[in-house]
Amino acid sequence: MAANEKSYDGFTDDERDAMKEHAKELKATKRRGAKADVEPEVLAKIAEMPDEDRVLAERVHALVKENAPGLAPKLWYGMPAYARDGKVVCFFQSAHKFKSRYATLGFSDQAALDEGTLWPTSYALAALDPETEKRIAVLVARAAG
Repeated sequence: MAANEKSYDGFTDDERDAMKEHAKELKATKRRGAKADVEPEVLAKIAEMPDEDRVLAERVHALVKENAPGLAPKLWYGMPAYARDGKVVCFFQSAHKFKSRYATLGFSDQAALDEGTLWPTSYALAALDPETEKRIAVLVARAAG
């Protein structure tokens, strides 16, 4: 290995930052109570995103609220997420967060998306058009149960 090449051993700086954010979120939840409305914090986190991600996250947030009103907004590793009974069902990960080429709409094992023995749990999200929004609306409504 050349002297200027770094070997990877452990978590990246971005991963460590996400874990630190999650620790802060857990402390804040304990302090204020699990039932507290954290939507303003979620919206503030979305507002901090670069424009391309922010536009996507704002629309995903609106689609989740419209189509899965039983899911509560929360922060999860510094990402906007939506939970049922405190457990994350779906989340939005900005492309910027881990320096990816696309944002991601992801679903946890709490999402009711089971389909046979194989189904997707995350979707690359590069742009929104009416067809994509309709697909997201169906997915989040189904995921919410």
